[in-house]
Amino acid sequence: MVNGIGIGGGGGLAKQAIEAALKNSQEAASRMSNIGNSVSGGVSESASDPNSFASKISDSIKEIAENSKGIDQLPADLATGKITDIHEVATRLKQSELSLKFALEVRNKFIDAYQEVMRMSV
Repeated sequence: MVNGIGIGGGGGLAKQAIEAALKNSQEAASRMSNIGNSVSGGVSESASDPNSFASKISDSIKEIAENSKGIDQLPADLATGKITDIHEVATRLKQSELSLKFALEVRNKFIDAYQEVMRMSV
């Protein structure tokens, strides 16, 4: 996929970084897909309202998973010439990474809030 990046000396590090970023985003996409499936499977009947909190969270997780799934096709598109600009690939990788990090931070905040509520005395 990115074999031509290392040509001319000194580019091997860039090649390794891009390959590592692609691998990380593919792993993250599969993890987010698994999380999205478990969340959508656990939504109750009362949460079927499109404006409910649970449905908004489920929709957001699905959107992040879909965004990350598009990253899987980038190496093939770059190799076949559908994408000629390496900056587009880097931008899409970074966008996927940022959306995943945001989702993880939201999850961490939910966990912190839950733990705080559980520490409260009644």
